[in-house]
Amino acid sequence: MTAERPAQPLSGLAQLRDEPVDHRFKGLPPDAEGLTVGELAAERRSLFTGGFTTPVLALSAESVEHNLVLLETYAERHGLAFAPHGKTSMSPQLFERQLAHGAWGITAAVPHQVRVYRAFGVARIFLANEVVDAAALRWIAAELDRDPGFRFLCYVDSVRGVELMDEALRAAGATRPVEVVVELAAGEGARTGARTEADCAAVADAVAAARTLRLTGVAGYEGEVPEADDEAVRDWLRRLTALAAGFDRAGRFDGAEEIVISAGGSAWFDAVADVFADIPDLTLPVLKLLRSGAYISHDDGHYREITPFNRVPEEGALQPAFRLWAQVVSRPSAGQAFVNAGKRDAAYDLDLPEAQVVRDARTGAVRPAAGIAVEKLSDQHGWLTTSPDAVLEVGDWVGMGLSHPCTSFDKWQLIPLVEADGTVTDLVRTYF
Repeated sequence: MTAERPAQPLSGLAQLRDEPVDHRFKGLPPDAEGLTVGELAAERRSLFTGGFTTPVLALSAESVEHNLVLLETYAERHGLAFAPHGKTSMSPQLFERQLAHGAWGITAAVPHQVRVYRAFGVARIFLANEVVDAAALRWIAAELDRDPGFRFLCYVDSVRGVELMDEALRAAGATRPVEVVVELAAGEGARTGARTEADCAAVADAVAAARTLRLTGVAGYEGEVPEADDEAVRDWLRRLTALAAGFDRAGRFDGAEEIVISAGGSAWFDAVADVFADIPDLTLPVLKLLRSGAYISHDDGHYREITPFNRVPEEGALQPAFRLWAQVVSRPSAGQAFVNAGKRDAAYDLDLPEAQVVRDARTGAVRPAAGIAVEKLSDQHGWLTTSPDAVLEVGDWVGMGLSHPCTSFDKWQLIPLVEADGTVTDLVRTYF
């Protein structure tokens, strides 16, 4: 099952284009001060000669579009809906493009992210976490009451959590029940979720006793399966789908319009597609919901190695979309150089940046970063090691690939969207 395309674009995006360009946003041209974001984008400046300062993070326009189309067609081919995890980018502009490319809605991790999504009019939100914060639940109840077209789902994984949710929603005077899905843990020692099927049933019973909640489905995150491999992940996914079927036979989804079965990070969505294809007919329509988010930018490290498309190459291939450009500011020896980008600028929680290309400061010619590697990062410096034959001088720009997109977007609040020739066509706003 795939989602219909939204009839209207998200609200509030025009305001982003009216935001002034100023000192809040690193890497942007100093002489653009006073322009709006839309005006700067309309000038179509070059990232390299248009006044942008280093370090500057660039997002490839061509790779983003390629990745959007690839997951859209993948979901259609496998009968999946998808709600990409918005925490990857926290960018309303990218949310709109994901929705335009078939996304059912957007996934959140915490209530703050839901507030950002709603500020821009996202109509369907899947919160992949249990919410026990009374203040957040008051706001959610008010938002559901305010907008009949808003659909919100979240996890429940404990009887205590259900009781806290019900108490807060009753105190808030909620008139629409909050849709919840029981989270099945990925195993002992995994992250969140009810550990056993019996625990899941107890949580479902608690939901049935709470008039402020409605059980809509089951969900979980297969990426947390201990010592995950293809067999272990598929075994867990079959437990998840069997849990849904058992709940359906027991009449636990009475009052729901459809049964939501959701899984799928960016490492095992091929297994999700295969196992979900075997879900038997249930008494209600089934929404098979994939939640991959990192696909939109991909990366040059963690996800490049684990993408399911590596295992099933005939499905296509994602393209890394990030490149961090920094400038060589010191070349103290033949074996060492320093660039002006460090921990404040580059994702480094999983892997160090990967030196890929060098743009010559004198000629503008771009060459492979042969013999150049990032050794470590300081706060504002990248330590490079260079082989004897490496060609690198002070002033040269070094283009680096980044690992783990989830910690790349959050370091930059306004990111140039750049075509292959260096033309900046837009600026992508993020909210972390």
